[in-house]
Amino acid sequence: MDLLRFATAGSVDDGKSTLIGRLLYDSKAIFEDQLEAVERTSRDRGFEYTNLALLTDGLRAEREQGITIDVAYRYFATPKRKFIIADTPGHIQYTRNMVTGASNADLALVLVDARNGLVEQTRRHAFLVSLLRVPHLVLCVNKMDLVDYSREVFERIREEFIGFATKLTIPDLQVIPISALEGDNVVDRSMNMPWYDGPSLLHHLENVHVASDRNLVDPRLPVQYVIRPQSNDFHDYRGYAGQLVGGVLRPGDEVMVLPSGMTSRVARIDTPDGPVDEAFPPMSVTVLLTDDLDVSRGDMICRPYNKPVAAQNICAMISWMADTQLRPGQRIQIKHTTRTARAIVKKLHYRLDVNTLHRDENAEALGLNEIGRVDLRIAQPLFVDEYARNRLTGGFVLVDESTNVTVGAGMVVAAD
Repeated sequence: MDLLRFATAGSVDDGKSTLIGRLLYDSKAIFEDQLEAVERTSRDRGFEYTNLALLTDGLRAEREQGITIDVAYRYFATPKRKFIIADTPGHIQYTRNMVTGASNADLALVLVDARNGLVEQTRRHAFLVSLLRVPHLVLCVNKMDLVDYSREVFERIREEFIGFATKLTIPDLQVIPISALEGDNVVDRSMNMPWYDGPSLLHHLENVHVASDRNLVDPRLPVQYVIRPQSNDFHDYRGYAGQLVGGVLRPGDEVMVLPSGMTSRVARIDTPDGPVDEAFPPMSVTVLLTDDLDVSRGDMICRPYNKPVAAQNICAMISWMADTQLRPGQRIQIKHTTRTARAIVKKLHYRLDVNTLHRDENAEALGLNEIGRVDLRIAQPLFVDEYARNRLTGGFVLVDESTNVTVGAGMVVAAD
């Protein structure tokens, strides 16, 4: 079975945690003791129904305030597909957590309260989904039971969102009317909305095609570890382990190792289940070459005529995640694939208002949860592609050198 990673987004109280609880409950992915604990907590808090949001809001502060603060990950499976859910916060001050949860998602669910329609946070999260190049977006118009399952309300919200989405980069958009509390159109089609002829949410999640979203054109294997067993049975074994983040590799393929530029051919591709005839993203593999080359962690295996840019100057969109500000001249550490280097912020081009999409070209710094376009100068080359071409070789994180705390996430726009 293949795997679908999806993240929830939307404003506070739009019902993200309740929706995930309903998905887990109706797909029979909850253990009896988990359900009993949620039912008991629901009674203790005075709810007249089982509050399924408690399945994901695990932090005590979240349960007390009725909001999501951290990114909660949940796992479940149906006969068709495995799922990893990232339940991200709706509050504006936790925007960085939403970026973290959606950064490696295949699909994003943006929820809207049918009573309120589109709000500022809806647009903010839709823009962030577009910025992060999440290829599939589902707008869930939730709480349809509170507007008497009105088709007019749904169509109005749908048309307004589609109008906003035309300004963004969203390759695939689906709009579904649901009630997470009552279960309408979540797992099964709702009898309360006969006017809706589209799929239920789970049916769409099970059938959305994500295999072609990955870059299968540009072979990229960042070397994470060099495997040299000390056993006499494997004294000639020298393998280069890592996760394939782009393209397809097969035994016999000619490859190049960066930064040395030395070429060889793939002798064998090993996995935990044994050798394979081909490897593709996101497989974790060990590649053996026909020649003994000097290869170490941080190197990149690619094709001789299809190489990433060996860049020391990077222009990138940065999502800043720290309380201290990002300013030109600041020194910082950058982590890209399996390579780490020191960098300096050369220039801040503009700060982006994610609500209006307005560019403030007079901005002098980026603050917490702000996004801007920045030039970085890096001490040693990184092997990058544009983020629009490959999210894994085009994305990176920024780390504070003194505290070793992650302070930003970046997406490569241009590099040389």
